[in-house]
Amino acid sequence: MKAIVTGHTRGLGAALAANLLARGVPVLGLARTRSADLADAYPDLFEEVELDLADSVALSRWFADGMLGDYLDGTGAVLLLNNAGMVSPVGPLDAQDPQAVLRAVQLNVAAPMALAAAVVRASGGAQRRILHISSGAGRNAYPGWSVYCATKAALDHHARAVALDCERGVRICSLAPGVIDTDMQAEIRATTEDRFPLRKRFVSLKETGALVEPDECAERLVDYLLGAGFGAEVVADLRTLS
Repeated sequence: MKAIVTGHTRGLGAALAANLLARGVPVLGLARTRSADLADAYPDLFEEVELDLADSVALSRWFADGMLGDYLDGTGAVLLLNNAGMVSPVGPLDAQDPQAVLRAVQLNVAAPMALAAAVVRASGGAQRRILHISSGAGRNAYPGWSVYCATKAALDHHARAVALDCERGVRICSLAPGVIDTDMQAEIRATTEDRFPLRKRFVSLKETGALVEPDECAERLVDYLLGAGFGAEVVADLRTLS
């Protein structure tokens, strides 16, 4: 078994990669930066590639160089954790930089969909489990988050359609992990209310201790990913899974 984790250098992605490595699962991390901590702690299990997943040209070149196929060659089972994502641009349409919209859609939607296809094609007959890190924002519309809501909804619907294809050896789930104490939450709290009217709700979550620690979330999430019931609910919420 091997795992691929996007956005593995901070927040939930770092916690997911560390949790898998602690269980003895080799991990390939894909992110714009590197993780010295993981490299030092797990030199025999951990590999990483500096790759900006929001850059479609860079991602296409990485697919073409054959590294993914080499990494997965002979692997009995593959885990793909599409964790990398961004909440910006935030605000109504007249506040959104079109270039930022393009970057968000590439990172939040195009990259995970392309990685899912690439992993399945490169891994032959292996068992493949694909996890999209989604959000409640994909299932409920929020003012100021039109791009974020739409991109997370796209992942949910992608998972639904992939499940209908009933590909042999492929399981998929688009999972909302809950509200986690990460840099993204700090970014949300730093947004002005004219751009994100629900800002006070997220400030309150921090002040009342309602945010979940990344390590705690990662433990539950990896348990689910490795469990027998993974994919039975294609669009799910970690907080309501038994």
